[in-house]
Amino acid sequence: MGDLLQAKANVTASLDPDTEEYELILFGLFIVSSICSFFYINCVLLFTLRSKPVFCETSRFILLFNLLFADTFQQIPSLLLYILSCFNRKIPFDACGFLVLLCLVTDSISPLTLAVMSVERYVAVCLPLRHATIFTVRSTGMAIAMVWALSFIHILIRVFMLVHVFTIIPFNPHMNNFCSKESLFFAPIFNDFEKVYASTLFVSVGLAIIGSYIGVALVATSASTDKASARNVLQTLLLHLIQLCLVLTSIMYSAIITPIVRTMTRLTILRIYNVCFVFLSILPRCLSALIYGLRDQTIRRVLMQNLCCRRRASVFPNNSR
Repeated sequence: MGDLLQAKANVTASLDPDTEEYELILFGLFIVSSICSFFYINCVLLFTLRSKPVFCETSRFILLFNLLFADTFQQIPSLLLYILSCFNRKIPFDACGFLVLLCLVTDSISPLTLAVMSVERYVAVCLPLRHATIFTVRSTGMAIAMVWALSFIHILIRVFMLVHVFTIIPFNPHMNNFCSKESLFFAPIFNDFEKVYASTLFVSVGLAIIGSYIGVALVATSASTDKASARNVLQTLLLHLIQLCLVLTSIMYSAIITPIVRTMTRLTILRIYNVCFVFLSILPRCLSALIYGLRDQTIRRVLMQNLCCRRRASVFPNNSR
């Protein structure tokens, strides 16, 4: 996402002052208000998932809490990077590296958690008698620990590569460009690493979700299976796959968009960058609240009560799904 913020800042610097001010105010207010709204909803859902013992003792809700925590946390550095680009502010290399690395950590946690959640749903439908022994609170915690460990390994690899680059070229503590992932990891080796990493992550997590979907679909044809429950799980897995595509697209879409925008006007490019920031960076991080918060009967009523300041929510009937 950082490269689009960088390009956006370069574009706005070349626009007419009146047009630049108008676009910055319009898009800035929309994006900041969107992030704040989604941030509030996610925080309420996080609070909801810690408000009752059943949410703290059920594997799927523990995994959901981890996913929501990563997605909510990712919105903070993303918003800071966006604001810095809007106001054309440059920050020291260390501060930029800290913000970018925070974004990169959550980029890995979200898809990996989606894979674990999909496997958990597969076990719940296909192996219901063994689900309680396979996905205990302890095993779920170990799975989450592995997800975070893999994410930090990804960060450490990038840091070691960056240190190696600065053994070849002089280190400049003052950045010449605006803070972004591309301005921080500027060497060509990082582009190759990004392609390999994103491809491996997409294929691995995608296979986990698709395999879970196929397994649940096959079991759903059995006469002894709860059709409504299996259908709900299939819909959830399909939404997970869509969410995965959006999250991984947010990692790689700059390489797709850059050749396209070269033939467009500067004002059109500005609009494209802002729309992409909303739909490919913010929206995928907020789908979890919609997938589980509104569709799951177990947490829907409690969530609505918390959103309405603990007043009794009657927006959704009890039997809706």
